[in-house]
Amino acid sequence: MGNIATLSAGQAQHLQALEHANRVRLARAEMKRRIAAGDLSAAEVILGCPWEAESMSISDVLMSQKRWGRARCRRLLTSISIPENKRVGTLTERQRAIVASTLAGEQSTERTLAVV
Repeated sequence: MGNIATLSAGQAQHLQALEHANRVRLARAEMKRRIAAGDLSAAEVILGCPWEAESMSISDVLMSQKRWGRARCRRLLTSISIPENKRVGTLTERQRAIVASTLAGEQSTERTLAVV
């Protein structure tokens, strides 16, 4: 009767971690939907490195695009010597620029092929 449940410091920290993980998961899902819809480009994400993408692997960002699977992603990253599991937040400015320019080249090639 009248017992008030209190959380220990460990339990409170655990709940905070779960809340943070859920916020990140929801933000990433929204970002991936925007990339797939074409409202946001993968190059913009890689260049801008928003907080939700910092700990994502670069291959996850690339595969969020329509018609991008593991093989196409691997082919692109191998050509510019960046590992697939490299985190977006750990890319150098030079690597970000290389990925963005390579993606721009890929997209212009796609448009050319679609027109022909």
